[in-house]
Amino acid sequence: MSLSTETVARVRCHGGWLHRIRHHSSVLRCDMTFAIFLPPAAEQGPVPALWWLSGLTCTDENFTGKAGAFRLAARLGMAIVCPDTSPRGTDLPGEHDSYDFGSGAGFYVNATQAPWDQHYQMYDYVTGELPALVRALFPLSDAEAISGHSMGGHGALVCALRQPGRYASVSAFAPITHPTHCPWGRKAFSAYLGDDEKCWDTYDACALIAEGKSRQPLFIDQGMADNFLTEQLMPDALEAVCQQHDHPLNLRRHEHYDHSYYFITSFIDDHLRYHAAHLGLGPG
Repeated sequence: MSLSTETVARVRCHGGWLHRIRHHSSVLRCDMTFAIFLPPAAEQGPVPALWWLSGLTCTDENFTGKAGAFRLAARLGMAIVCPDTSPRGTDLPGEHDSYDFGSGAGFYVNATQAPWDQHYQMYDYVTGELPALVRALFPLSDAEAISGHSMGGHGALVCALRQPGRYASVSAFAPITHPTHCPWGRKAFSAYLGDDEKCWDTYDACALIAEGKSRQPLFIDQGMADNFLTEQLMPDALEAVCQQHDHPLNLRRHEHYDHSYYFITSFIDDHLRYHAAHLGLGPG
């Protein structure tokens, strides 16, 4: 792992610091940018981190600019790390042709099919290479939690369910819960992972819960005015499989809220406090 990095921006925020860092990823074989908010407590010693995985078309900047999370994170003493959503600058054939595949749509999987397997190893990047780099650069403790939105909510659920015990807690806003059965997921998985649909299950929250490898409690907020609710997100499928396998789930449905960051900023404090309690932090 190379520690050669470039600071793109460093901004004072609520007594802490928001950094944007560019680095070369050996896993993705390209240059990547991530953001990290460090609370004031990080000046005194290591702090726990919340990983935030963003959705389709997003970069690290969507959460940092729109979620309104840093005031409470500063009080809680929680760092927040925001990776990008796909490899950048690779310019593979068809990579930029649609919003729901390729650029901005890495789906947090390790691609096995050419040409995507040369770069699209987002699962290894967000669970392996990037955490190692961030801890080498910044004062983070070993305690971590994970959350995300839409495609990133899918990523957060999958990362936690595939690695029982790693994350103190997991939450999601409007996650893609059953990607093997929705158009977004099937489009991405068929290209990244190939035609054998049994291989897709390792990146499907519903399938992982049915497998029973993890008992990680899930905390999910879903807006009921979300345009993608029924066809793409399928929260009812997640609720059904959790009930069938007695898997802990707190699924909150909110009338009139859509898929946007207006929804996220309305409830982000609940998620931060949820993670803080599991990370051993105070109430803020």
